[in-house]
Amino acid sequence: MAYLKTNIAAIDPLWEQINDEARQAVVEEPLIGGFVHACILHHKSIEKALSYRIAAKLASNEMSMVVVREIVEEAYQKSPELVDAARSDLVAVYERDPACHRLVQPILYFKGYQAIQAYRVGHFLWTEGHQDLAYFFQMRVSEIFGVDIHPAASIGKGIMIDHAHSIVIGETAVVGNDVSMLHSVTLGGTGKEEEDRHPKIGDGVLIGAGAKVLGNIRVGNCSRIAAGSVVLEEVPPCKTVAGIPARIVGEAGCDQPAVSMNHMLGKDQ
Repeated sequence: MAYLKTNIAAIDPLWEQINDEARQAVVEEPLIGGFVHACILHHKSIEKALSYRIAAKLASNEMSMVVVREIVEEAYQKSPELVDAARSDLVAVYERDPACHRLVQPILYFKGYQAIQAYRVGHFLWTEGHQDLAYFFQMRVSEIFGVDIHPAASIGKGIMIDHAHSIVIGETAVVGNDVSMLHSVTLGGTGKEEEDRHPKIGDGVLIGAGAKVLGNIRVGNCSRIAAGSVVLEEVPPCKTVAGIPARIVGEAGCDQPAVSMNHMLGKDQ
């Protein structure tokens, strides 16, 4: 056992830390032992744990957990970048969310993290030509997590969606790397035309709670959108916008607003 543990740590220190945290959680709260073992400790890798977790959440009377898990595992095998993105998302949540004290928490409890991993599988299915399966994943993610992301939308890695309730991201939306957003954010379209109609969010953008970004507009890298804002026009890089409709109210306040998670206007921290 010691030999196996040492080699796991050497090969995958992130997964070993998650296992250490899971074991400690069981010691501290024995009543969740079965749950933690099923979700974490019974698995040999983070992708195996995620395939189980996604399947457990999305399974229904219409599609069994066994089938959903097979779909997720095949996606991970064919597209290892899905696992890389899952790792980046996990670290992003751990580093940016002050309510996240352990790496194991998002896998077990945080619907924002779970929803984005399920979306990623749906997006893979969409790009592989399995649109109906992708729509099934979208439907279940919306029903279970209250997060509605069209499987055709393109989302980078290092994503943190805090609380995640009522997130809506449309079909032709693009979200860059290292983006943070809070609950009730909408990246929506305008009109009913089927062409490119949704926002393009740059890298490192911070989007506050309840913000709505509408139309095929660009939000520049490392910008901030204040909570409750309605953005209808392009946002330059490294700026803060606020209001209805949103207007530029200053600089972004720091080089990496999505990492600092500072929503206070006029603050430079």
